[in-house]
Amino acid sequence: MSLPLIPPMLAASGKLPPTSQDARWAYETKQDGQRAVVYLAGDGTLLLRARSGEDITAAYPELRALGDALGTTPAVLDGEVLALDEQGRADFQLLQSRMGLAHSPERAARMAARTPAHLVLFDVMHLAGRSLLKVPYSRRRGRLEDLDLNGPYWSTPGAVVGHGAEALAATREHGLEGLVCKRLDSLYEPGVRSRAWVKIRNMHSEDVVVGGWLPGKGRLTGLPGALLVGQFAADRRLRYVGGVGTGWSEAERTELAELLGAVATDGCPFDPVPRVAGAHWVLPRLVGEVRYSVRTRSGMLRQPSWLRLRPDLTPEQSAAWLPEDAA
Repeated sequence: MSLPLIPPMLAASGKLPPTSQDARWAYETKQDGQRAVVYLAGDGTLLLRARSGEDITAAYPELRALGDALGTTPAVLDGEVLALDEQGRADFQLLQSRMGLAHSPERAARMAARTPAHLVLFDVMHLAGRSLLKVPYSRRRGRLEDLDLNGPYWSTPGAVVGHGAEALAATREHGLEGLVCKRLDSLYEPGVRSRAWVKIRNMHSEDVVVGGWLPGKGRLTGLPGALLVGQFAADRRLRYVGGVGTGWSEAERTELAELLGAVATDGCPFDPVPRVAGAHWVLPRLVGEVRYSVRTRSGMLRQPSWLRLRPDLTPEQSAAWLPEDAA
């Protein structure tokens, strides 16, 4: 049968619900992967669409067997494609080697053998010919769990009702990306970023040393658009850990432009030299503090944002050191 195209509902950033409202919310682990809407036609076929609507089915050949999981029952499901590290945690860096291969089926098959994907399912929007968009989350969640979709490359992780503070603490304790809070009475709003779903990302902050910058564009012409930052390895080499392009006011960018101009140099301070086109290098004298979501296995910071300049610290006095397992 023909299934409706349903863009995924999106969560708004926010905080835990008030304690008095806690029992009216469910809590799910925030996944660090590629959002996917799953179409099971009931004839053994599977279609995966990214948040953009792009067909990404061919990028993940190991998920095709999910097409038979519900027999002849058609369904539209919401989920996220992950790549798991050796500890079973989602690793976006690993997943990047799988993304973008929908038009290269042979390469996708090779990568599937090397780095298998895993699909986690957390909602059902259409089932057995009936739309569930107007059905409350609590009932949709029950329908999803009744389907018992757990296989070699897919699973349906549990959700916790109430106990939001404990759930968030558990994600932090286990080094997970965060939590998604979903109101039990929330309807499914296709393509809408709704306050009925709230995402809380576990962020970390660390000292970094500025080693370069990229020029801004548009209204930021003449100002730094992003800072290239690093941390010291045990052998005192300054290792590049990422580019930071958010977190400043225009006045702060102007101040940074003056500071960067005073320490300009022709040589790159990072070892090894990162492949960053158009970079301007500076002497590694400026220390800042950034926040970020997670650190990749190679030491790179994901989703870094500038917190503040640390003029009170020299690079030697700062805590800008790579963790031993990333050095």
